[in-house]
Amino acid sequence: MKLKLHWQILIALGIALIVGLLTSKSGITFGSMYWAPFGDNQENVFNVAYQFYDFFGTLFLNALKMIIVPLVVSSIICGVASTGGGRDFGRLGGKTLVYYLGTSLVAILIGLFLVNAIAPGLENGQGVADKLGLHADTESVTANVSDRGARDFVDIFIRMVPTNVFAAAADNGQMLGLIFFSLLFGFFMMAINEKGRDLLKNLWQAVFQVMMKVTDFILMFAPIGVFALLARTVSQTGFDAFEPLAKFFMTVVAALGIHFLLTMPLVLMFVARVRPWRHYVAMAPALLTAFSTASSSATLPITMDCVRDRAGVSNRVTSFVLPLGATVNMDGTALFECVAAMFIAQAYGLELTFGVQFIIVVTALLTSIGVAGIPKASLVAIMVILGAIGLPAEGIGLILAVDRILDMSRTAVNIFGDSVGAIVIAKTEGEKEVLAVPAAQQTS
Repeated sequence: MKLKLHWQILIALGIALIVGLLTSKSGITFGSMYWAPFGDNQENVFNVAYQFYDFFGTLFLNALKMIIVPLVVSSIICGVASTGGGRDFGRLGGKTLVYYLGTSLVAILIGLFLVNAIAPGLENGQGVADKLGLHADTESVTANVSDRGARDFVDIFIRMVPTNVFAAAADNGQMLGLIFFSLLFGFFMMAINEKGRDLLKNLWQAVFQVMMKVTDFILMFAPIGVFALLARTVSQTGFDAFEPLAKFFMTVVAALGIHFLLTMPLVLMFVARVRPWRHYVAMAPALLTAFSTASSSATLPITMDCVRDRAGVSNRVTSFVLPLGATVNMDGTALFECVAAMFIAQAYGLELTFGVQFIIVVTALLTSIGVAGIPKASLVAIMVILGAIGLPAEGIGLILAVDRILDMSRTAVNIFGDSVGAIVIAKTEGEKEVLAVPAAQQTS
């Protein structure tokens, strides 16, 4: 029986840890004891092994970069088209989009606050790039990011309207413009005559399906990429990388927990005016499925069933809000992207200005719209954010090393945010039966 991808990655992590230590430049230290597995040849073995790790790690990162543009563009266009374009972008659509953008922004700000407060990428006020094995030139990175932050942040809105969409596609720093173009294209694609509309819709759906298969193909090699990237780091730094990664992990978990257990119940209580605990009970099957699959798309049928049959939302609202949410509402993903970008920036010892942090917030908000509802798709979006603020993508591999549980957790937050949106929209539409069923009957 073939092992699932996350088990393959976990095994790769274990092997990378062992192999990385065995091939480390300085050997293995146990307290006062020292052991060089290859004796006098230890440094030579390290040099050869490091080149091996670097080669395969770079290949994996390049493959992820390769799919950014077609994946994001096709995902956004298909997502907008699935809502029916102008026909359904009326009162219901307006309410839904305002809710989704608002809660995603709140999630991002929670993540931004915690990552600034905890500073997982800093140790004694200094960046931990050396501990993480990040080998990009710190001075050039600092100059690049400082240049981005020195601009008036209003320039971000100018870059959202590219003068050449193809040039924007060739430059990851211009992905905001590409996202804006994709939103416009998807919306107005649905406003043309039926023959042209169907032709374009089928074309982009085919492109999206192809990109999903390409993404799945690349992720088949994720264990090899994770092994190479982590082994490269461990061979350089030993166990030093694990403390900042653990702090990063806990920062993300804490931020997701605040959004899931505090923000969402407050929305249910004061906006929808329902009892939050009833909704947690109603959504239990979908939450467990989302956590186990780490896929919003795979969980969507169960989410719709829970919201419609267990929470009492009408099919009219459910069938519109939830499929749209599975495409454009990624609270947990947006939060994660923000924390990850800030963590990598901190690791380089950068003091990010308000302008740069503003760019991170806006980019995380917009890229979360285009993230496909599949495991690890947010790693592509993080690359877009890093490119927008001038950071290299080499830190992605380290984040991937601790990403599985975070992926599962943020997916659960994503689908719960979608379901809360359905509750809010249903209540504003005057529906009376929402969460009116006693909890004892909901669990039956």
